Amino acid sequence: MTPDFSIPTLRAGAIAAISAADLDRKVALTQETHRLWNERVLSLRSPLDPQPPARPGRPEKPELISPGKMKKRSLHTLQGRIALLHAICHIELNAVDLALDIVARFADQPVPRSFFDGWMQVAFEEAKHFGMVRRRLRELDADYGDLPAHDGLWEAAHHTRNDLTARLAVVPLILEARGLDVTPSMRDKLRELGDEASASIFDVIYNDEKGHVAVGAKWFRFLCAREKKDPAAAFQSLVRANFRGGLKAPFNDLARAEAGLTPGFYRALSSISNA
Repeated sequence: MTPDFSIPTLRAGAIAAISAADLDRKVALTQETHRLWNERVLSLRSPLDPQPPARPGRPEKPELISPGKMKKRSLHTLQGRIALLHAICHIELNAVDLALDIVARFADQPVPRSFFDGWMQVAFEEAKHFGMVRRRLRELDADYGDLPAHDGLWEAAHHTRNDLTARLAVVPLILEARGLDVTPSMRDKLRELGDEASASIFDVIYNDEKGHVAVGAKWFRFLCAREKKDPAAAFQSLVRANFRGGLKAPFNDLARAEAGLTPGFYRALSSISNA
């Protein structure tokens, strides 16, 4: 089935996907832009491309509220598991837009083409995760948008919109790396409760997220090497300047190290005030 949209450049395709408020269209645009880029039929950018939007397109629901107002529910109840899946669905949707935004916002940076290969693969996999979690919600007679959500992920990234190195520090090396810390325990809890269908989705997310952190670590180190900066010291400086709050333990040191994010990067930051 041929999609009903035209994608003239990689940047234009990424911007169209970010801007789409219809989530099925957002996913379809992400998938098609990924396919065309991988087939090497798209140019990177054009002077005719629009500017990346300040905010991603979203449907009317879910209602966005402050993180402190989010209700905590026990996973021992069906509603609690739905709430967890809804929160993960929201995270994955934001992750789609954040990966696309790195492509769109920094398409004029002097980096190799493989930089964009990596981030389009991340966007494609985040869209896959969003679809998997949303289908699971529907199996439980719920859907994305049924519960409130918060806007913390996009806000955290917005401050780094003019600095690629800072964006890599905040998005893959803080926000995505946090997923490596917390996903295994959530997956194991779901498995203990007999929700194997949901736990298996968390397995996929966890394994893919290692690769996403690795993409971030690779290119963060690349940029630091080009600027003759120590990557761990640069990371700590950028986090202090661009990320509110400290990095929360416990850390999944093994999974982080497999992705190229060694303890020397983040351990010194875990004592920063979380105010």
